[in-house]
Amino acid sequence: MTDVRIFRDTDELAEGAADEIVRLADLAIENRGVCTLLLAGGSTPRSAYARLANKYSNWSGWRKVIIGWGDERCVPAEHADSNFRMAHESLLAHVPVLADNIYRMPGELPRETGAALYEANLRNIFVDQDAPRFDLILLGMGEDGHTASLFPGSPALDESGHWVVGVAHEQPPLPLVPRLTITFPVINAARNVLLLVSGANKAFTLIQVFNPQPADRASLPVQRIQLKSGTLTWMLDAAAAKDLDF
Repeated sequence: MTDVRIFRDTDELAEGAADEIVRLADLAIENRGVCTLLLAGGSTPRSAYARLANKYSNWSGWRKVIIGWGDERCVPAEHADSNFRMAHESLLAHVPVLADNIYRMPGELPRETGAALYEANLRNIFVDQDAPRFDLILLGMGEDGHTASLFPGSPALDESGHWVVGVAHEQPPLPLVPRLTITFPVINAARNVLLLVSGANKAFTLIQVFNPQPADRASLPVQRIQLKSGTLTWMLDAAAAKDLDF
C-alpha cells in the first residue's frame, strides 16, 4: 500500500512526521510490545527529530523503542558528517531511550568490517528471519533518486543476500566518503516506511517517480521500494510536490 501526504511547508511536514512516528510506534508497542525503528540522515529528518524531542519528550513509549540507522557515513560518531551525531543531538539526547536499545552503525570502521558487524547485530535482533521486519523505517530521497545510501549505478542496488553493505561514494551528493547502508530486502520487508521529502529541488525527481516515462520506470533507486506487505507513506512539502497532480 502507498499513501501520499502533502504538507504546506517543512515545519508542517516535520510536525506531521513526528506525529506519525509516534502513532506507528504506539501501534507496534500495543501489538508486539516493542517498536523497531531505523532512523535516516538528512535535513528533513533532522527537523522531524527536533519536533519529536520537543513535542514527545515525555512519551511513555521511548523505553520500548529499539533504534538503528538505515545508513551512515564512514566517519567517527563525533564527526560533523555522522548521521548518528545528528540524531543524537537533535533527538536521542533529549528523550529517555534506553542506551542498550540504540544500535549505532560503526562508521569509524572500514566499510566492509562495519557492514558485517552491523548486520550481525541485526541478525541477533531478528533471529531466524530471511529479512528483518522493522516496524518503521525512515528514509529520505536525494535529487538523484537515491535513498539511504543506495545510489544510482551502485552494485548495492541489486544486493539480495546481505542486509547491510559497505558502498563507495565518489560522486555527489557530498560528503564523498564511503557509506554503510541497509539494502532493499530490508526496506521492502518493513511494516511501514516513511519517506520524507522537502524542497523544490526534489520536484523534478518526484515527477519521474510518480509519472514516469517508459525510460524512467525503475531507473531511480527510490523506485525499487516495493514493500511486500507494508505501507509506504510519502510525506512531501508543497515545494517538492508542486508539479504533482494530487
